Amino acid sequence: MPVNLQKGQKVSLTKGNPGLKHVVVGLGWDVNQFDTGGAFDLDAAAFLLTDTGKVSASTDFVFYGNLTHPSGAVQHMGDNLTGAGDGDDEQIKVDLSQVPANITKIAFTVTIYEAETRRQNFGQVNNAFIRIYNEENGEELLRYDLGEDFSIETAAVFGELYKSGGEWKFNAIGSGYQGGLAALCANFGVDVE
Repeated sequence: MPVNLQKGQKVSLTKGNPGLKHVVVGLGWDVNQFDTGGAFDLDAAAFLLTDTGKVSASTDFVFYGNLTHPSGAVQHMGDNLTGAGDGDDEQIKVDLSQVPANITKIAFTVTIYEAETRRQNFGQVNNAFIRIYNEENGEELLRYDLGEDFSIETAAVFGELYKSGGEWKFNAIGSGYQGGLAALCANFGVDVE
């Protein structure tokens, strides 16, 4: 039975699952029927962060343009351009045993592609969630439904995996940003061209 988290809640992943190594982070969403008529393309990404809360290199940003971290620890499973259908819309695999020692947090984000041009925001997105499951047996470990907290934001940090005292824990963040992917990159120290 997965743990259903509330915003701000933290839970240990590895304490109750000793030996847990391979997890899949699934992110999903639906677009409401009162949208702008244009297609929505939401993009999941992972930022591998050091103690400073920033990336140590641009390759620590895993997204549709950089699908695999050099360590092999984080792998984006590909861009979903529509978000149609049930279940996860995009997935990011994490091998906890391969995460470099200097990385203490992995933030999972979703942005709306070309949101300003298309006049789209998270207020038009429903049923957004992040869930983590054990890749080896398919068991869902936790789930966090974001609710309808956003109105004008074009980017959101859904949650983060972080190391604490030898354990991997998850923090349900659910914070929104204006300015889309560029704002997230600036926040996490990624230089964008």
